[in-house]
Amino acid sequence: MAFYRIVITPPHPQQQWIALSQEQSHYLQRVLRLKNSDRFVVMDGQGKAWLAELQAEKAHLLDFLPESTELNIAVTLLVALPKGNGFEEIIRPCTELGVSTLMPVISDRTLLKPSPNKGERWQKIATEAAEQSERQWVPDILEPCSFKEALINLKDWGSEAYICVTRRESPLLWSCLETQRPSRLLIATGPEGGWTDTEIEQAIAVGFKPVSLGKRILRAITAPTVVMSLVANFAELR
Repeated sequence: MAFYRIVITPPHPQQQWIALSQEQSHYLQRVLRLKNSDRFVVMDGQGKAWLAELQAEKAHLLDFLPESTELNIAVTLLVALPKGNGFEEIIRPCTELGVSTLMPVISDRTLLKPSPNKGERWQKIATEAAEQSERQWVPDILEPCSFKEALINLKDWGSEAYICVTRRESPLLWSCLETQRPSRLLIATGPEGGWTDTEIEQAIAVGFKPVSLGKRILRAITAPTVVMSLVANFAELR
């Protein structure tokens, strides 16, 4: 039987009751029409889930659920921010497909300069997508930074790192996954117009390997979803 899911503040080890926020209570009782004693699933967003029972403004934790729908590859996506609300269109499907961390960056061709309050909205979208897709983990969405700053922070990454490029002779991402079979991945996708040659060379200098997503030119909001689809498919098959 499928149950509705919400993310809550992680309970203490012996805690049996969780106070619901006003927004959560409204959603469960007014939107989903749950009544007292109806059951649903609460998640801490960090890998744990419990079967719970609604009691007024609280959730009564009944049983720990030893389930896992997470990928066996931890994927960090470094995404050059697209224009408008494009990054919001990236967060939801990438969360559903299993991304672990999203790193929004400002590249040389980035047109968007995000406002300070965007981070809270982005994290909320990720939380909702994790609830809907029955994940146990809510992805981390880091603060936006410049591409150069991101490369400095990632120079000691220590695992497989790829940068998606176009119009270059580069191996397909899928073939690299089959060859390396990584447990931890860092993949960068570019902005409208693609990465500049300088940015690509800077990434290569700190350990990124250029890869292709195919012969077609993808939109900046499409490429991250394609990346996660490929990785998720590879992870499920192996």
